[in-house]
Amino acid sequence: MILLKNGKILENGKLVKKDILIDGKYIKEIADEINESSEKIYDLNGKFISPGFIDVHVHWREPGFSYKETIYQASRAAARGGFTTAMPMPNLNPVPDSYENLKQQLDIIEKDSVIRAIAYGAITKGELGQDYAEFEELNDYVFAFSDDGRGVQDANMMYQSMKIAAKLNKAIVAHCEDNSLILGGCMHCGKRSKELGQKGIPSVCESVQIARDVLLAEAAGCHYHVCHVSTKESVRVIRDAKLAGIKVTCEVCPHHLISDENDIPEAIGMWKMNPPLRASEDRQALIAGVLDGTIDIIATDHAPHAPHEKEVPMAESAFGIVGSETAFSQLYTYFVKTGIFTLEQLVDMMSSKVARTFDLPYGKLEANELADLVVIDLERKEKINPDKFLSKGRNTPYTNQEIYGIPELTFVDGKIAYCDEEIFK
Repeated sequence: MILLKNGKILENGKLVKKDILIDGKYIKEIADEINESSEKIYDLNGKFISPGFIDVHVHWREPGFSYKETIYQASRAAARGGFTTAMPMPNLNPVPDSYENLKQQLDIIEKDSVIRAIAYGAITKGELGQDYAEFEELNDYVFAFSDDGRGVQDANMMYQSMKIAAKLNKAIVAHCEDNSLILGGCMHCGKRSKELGQKGIPSVCESVQIARDVLLAEAAGCHYHVCHVSTKESVRVIRDAKLAGIKVTCEVCPHHLISDENDIPEAIGMWKMNPPLRASEDRQALIAGVLDGTIDIIATDHAPHAPHEKEVPMAESAFGIVGSETAFSQLYTYFVKTGIFTLEQLVDMMSSKVARTFDLPYGKLEANELADLVVIDLERKEKINPDKFLSKGRNTPYTNQEIYGIPELTFVDGKIAYCDEEIFK
């Protein structure tokens, strides 16, 4: 058994001192004081204990692209960030559009991942949008169906896929992007793209496909989840769809909440992501969407790339930044410490509400539940240093950004997935 002494947990929005006893995979007891003999005792000295975070949007790159990231390193990076469950996206080689292809990914996860990982199945074969993936064959092994990295361009293909997913009681998780509106852009089409002389990606590229899809989801009776919402129009469409009773949920990424186009200093690859950082009014709409419940959860879209793919001009760069190791700390610093979100809201959107949204048995810090939890020093401050990342990816534009709230100890199924050994010797 493992005993966590003198921690603090959230109760009714307040931090209260508690001890937690872990027995095997489960939390045995949470009480004001526990003195039961244990194999290992950690004195937390008032640090915060949260239910483990759940990330429904990560790119772990294996199989097919291990030069960018490996499941071994990605899972350890996620654990360092406080994540105990993650859902790797299917833009892989081979694409998990059949059980035979999926099994290659599942075997690596089983061998190398230190956290719980639930893979996606593709919507279309090869993510090419031309033929359907093997939904029934994949269903028992996947979290949901997605062609993330690409929007499904054909409306009937999306509609029929939604009908199949609804019968299988699985969500369709959509990267929304109308290819006819991308226009070869590499950043948001706005004031800053003009200043930097870069081709822009218009907001309507995203929102128009969401508008199409929410109506298809209504007709199909499907749970439709929108990836990485970035525009004010997208927030409005999703808000209206929810008011109409359509089963639509959505996520926002940390970078779209804390940054906008005005933060891009020059047209360099580290600031290139998809969707791009939008205008200031889009960022404000995203924050409002979080506060009024239109936006359901936070996901990182952790997207590692090799240095040669990012240390180039923006137009030549790959899309994406890493986020597993910094997500909580950045959001805590920018939104909780400033009083915009409560700690309870942030934890809910990164853990418990994710579980509720997808009917998962995780995200609960309670006796007799799985011991998925993370210990965080809310007062600890450090600067983001990519050289210290556990991820193979170093592609962040936030180098040297000062952050508070550093995860130090992560348990998955009662086992240590990450430990800051300088703190817990």
